Amino acid sequence: MNNFLIVLLGPTGVGKTDISIDLAEKLDCEIISADSRQFYKEMKIGTAVPSEYQLNRIKHHFIGFISIADYYSASLFERDVLELLPRLFLRKNIVLMTGGSGLYLDAVCKGYDDIPDVDPAARQKFISMYNENGIEALRGALRLLDPEHYSKVDLSNHKRIMRALEICETTGKPYSSFLKKQKKIRDFEIIKIGLVRDRNELYQRINSRVDEMVKMGLEEEAMQLNKFSKLNALNSVGYREFFDFFNGNISRERAIDLIKRNSRRYAKRQLTWWSKDKDIKWFNPEQFQEIIQFISKEIKP
Repeated sequence: MNNFLIVLLGPTGVGKTDISIDLAEKLDCEIISADSRQFYKEMKIGTAVPSEYQLNRIKHHFIGFISIADYYSASLFERDVLELLPRLFLRKNIVLMTGGSGLYLDAVCKGYDDIPDVDPAARQKFISMYNENGIEALRGALRLLDPEHYSKVDLSNHKRIMRALEICETTGKPYSSFLKKQKKIRDFEIIKIGLVRDRNELYQRINSRVDEMVKMGLEEEAMQLNKFSKLNALNSVGYREFFDFFNGNISRERAIDLIKRNSRRYAKRQLTWWSKDKDIKWFNPEQFQEIIQFISKEIKP
């Protein structure tokens, strides 16, 4: 009997959590979370972690299993998921993986590229560049050294820009050249399902969700984490804007508006990431029965 990894993906705010739980109940399978910010146990409200009720309905993996101070990466996620899947397949030949972190989803589905170790001197060079001249200097360097990756990377995330620059400096080659290796062969079949909504509807859902997070205590959660604001895990939408408010750089109202704006921009980048993946079958979240029918057709012997 073939084993199947069903990948349910989509932009932030589209409704992946509810659909994934309904889908897992229908298929009688467990869920692997591929939301890289839900990995951190201290970040619950701002990352829209499923509620206790939802977590009790279906067994989830990789939610709140590390601390914000812990190092974790897409390559480690690939390793850990590939170690877990054989055990899950012993129970049922279907496992559902869901999330919006394209890099982490790709690590499991396609394999993570073998990227060389970084020269410490190169790392220090770009740390100094950032400390002295800010993120704009990093952006300018990446635009020059690797325009292809510049067009794809999250330009608000200085850590990811620095990572690419370190590889460029160490190897003398564009970082993007290390991201084009042949897809790795998996011993399970992969079915990709994307959730999408009308843009205006999606953006309204994002705005409403941010308001709900604030009501649930996002500001208080960010305040508790403010002393750790320099950690990479906290360079996330919903936290960094409140950190700016706490530091007196912007008003509270501006912080909330920026969370909404940056969440919408993140959703747009997510959709751009998946736009060239022809293996994804797209559905509106309201098409639950159609999703079930599609899966049933795909897994038939």
